[in-house]
Amino acid sequence: MTEHMQPLNPIAFHFGPISVHWYGIIIGIGIMLGLVLANREGKKRGIPSDTISDLIMLALPLAIITARIYYVAFEWDSYKNNPSEIIAVWHGGIAIHGGIIGAVLTAIWFCKKRNLSFWKMSDILAPSLLLGQAIGRWGNFMNQEAHGGPVSRSFLESLHLPEFIINQMNINGTYYHPTFLYESVWNITGVVVLILLRRANLKRGEIFLSYLLWYSIGRFFVEGLRTDSLMLTSHIRIAQLVSLICVVGSLFIIWYRRKKGYARVSYVSD
Repeated sequence: MTEHMQPLNPIAFHFGPISVHWYGIIIGIGIMLGLVLANREGKKRGIPSDTISDLIMLALPLAIITARIYYVAFEWDSYKNNPSEIIAVWHGGIAIHGGIIGAVLTAIWFCKKRNLSFWKMSDILAPSLLLGQAIGRWGNFMNQEAHGGPVSRSFLESLHLPEFIINQMNINGTYYHPTFLYESVWNITGVVVLILLRRANLKRGEIFLSYLLWYSIGRFFVEGLRTDSLMLTSHIRIAQLVSLICVVGSLFIIWYRRKKGYARVSYVSD
């Protein structure tokens, strides 16, 4: 019966002694599609594709490092007695919020170095970043991770999910919320919203801030369903707290920049 099918193999293929995981392949696909999307928009806004590629090639490894540092910092009790595991990213354990922090700091430095507007560049890259996050969640799906609490098979069927998703959510005989899918769908919808916002009379930087708003709202609710959250206290999930800070902070920055006259240039006329 389909209920007893084997889960999908997280390893795509072997290259000699090296195992190539679907997680890495899917992340790579997300990066490439995000780069294509960013390059198309960059050309319209006078940003050469080489400039965008240079930024992504610099920001990507640094974002992975900060994502790992962020995760290890909040799981220090699990790593302090086993320091060799700190660099073992292939065993899992990176935090998107940590990656975003690293990517943003890198972009600020890069734009200052190249005499570019950070807000203009971040507006161009925001939909690509969200697209990469949406696709990347399917790597979690292949690894049967980042899921929610237990649910019934009938609940999953009521969502009209294809059988391969329902089967993959069966972990050791128990079905779980496909929170990876909830977030992926939310993020894909957000990509469409951000692209449509390019046609609106938003000020420079406000598409990126809208990205922070959209992603943070979705992440707050999805995180509440997950079972593997990083915890600040026994009741406070770190990702939910950071999401709330991003929502409030983004709204404040939009209001403050408009009030002080710092946001004079609109995206459509930039």
